Amino acid sequence: MKDKTVYSTERGDLRQSGTRTVPGQLPSGIKKDGIVRVRRETKGRSGKPVTVIFGLPLFEPALSSLASTLKRALGAGGTAKDGTIVIQCEDTERVIAALAREGYEAKRAGG
Repeated sequence: MKDKTVYSTERGDLRQSGTRTVPGQLPSGIKKDGIVRVRRETKGRSGKPVTVIFGLPLFEPALSSLASTLKRALGAGGTAKDGTIVIQCEDTERVIAALAREGYEAKRAGG
């Protein structure tokens, strides 16, 4: 039987974007080079700096678990959604060090 799901709390409205994912498929936009990218952003956040972690080859449950671990290690808030982790911390070097302790090879992206 064909999957007729039109809305998901995890992915939102599926009718417009056509973002139905097959279980076992990695989220789109992830480079398969094994390196996690970390960048500092302020755009769209009222000038408040955050650190965005992307390129993690993890699914949502594991991504949320890693986000919780990083938030505790850094003493900061944050969230995990759409295949990225957003940490309310502007020190990218601390985030890269925390990712290295968790076993991920990370490099700074952006400027």
